[in-house]
Amino acid sequence: MKNQDYIDSLNFRYATKKFDAYKNLSTQQLEDVKEAIQLTASSYGLQPYEVFIIEDTNTREKLKEVSYGQPQITDSSQLIVFAVNTKIDENYLDNYIKNISETRNVSVESLQEMRDTIAGTTLQMDQEAKTTWAQKQAYIALGNLLSAVAFYGFDACPMEGFENEKYNEILGLKDKNLHATVIATIGYRSDEDELQHAAKVRKPKNELFTHI
Repeated sequence: MKNQDYIDSLNFRYATKKFDAYKNLSTQQLEDVKEAIQLTASSYGLQPYEVFIIEDTNTREKLKEVSYGQPQITDSSQLIVFAVNTKIDENYLDNYIKNISETRNVSVESLQEMRDTIAGTTLQMDQEAKTTWAQKQAYIALGNLLSAVAFYGFDACPMEGFENEKYNEILGLKDKNLHATVIATIGYRSDEDELQHAAKVRKPKNELFTHI
């Protein structure tokens, strides 16, 4: 892919407000999106979140009611919910170290220094700090989702306008030590969405960037 192709895809992207409810992503397209999210960078590689892909009509209708009635929730191909883990503890860290050990075919013992480093930072945070840290990681994944969707040529809308606790309740997240943090809808823009024709508004580069 040429550099300009990537920039063109970012210019193509916008926060789609009206989706074509009759046009869905293919199975392969959804798998591509999932892989892009999976490959997202995160602090220490811990990925302190889980991602829910909501397709069930009844569930999406319930979630729409606690998303201020926004039509993207039900009209898009899929609703993506990023839920952060609220219980980052010794057990979570042990499972992560075990995954590294098995994936890279190295001993758990050889990873002790890494484990100690993570335990000495992340696990020492109070609950509020841990949640804030985890939410930052989820937003990195959201950014990767938006770029990937633009590259693949379909659409997305990142959304914070929803009742987090109601999402937790509807999706049964608290029982899983999870908290809904940010959502995105993906699919294809409707021809009736006038925002797609609007010029993209961003700070000029001379205001946004400082070279030192």
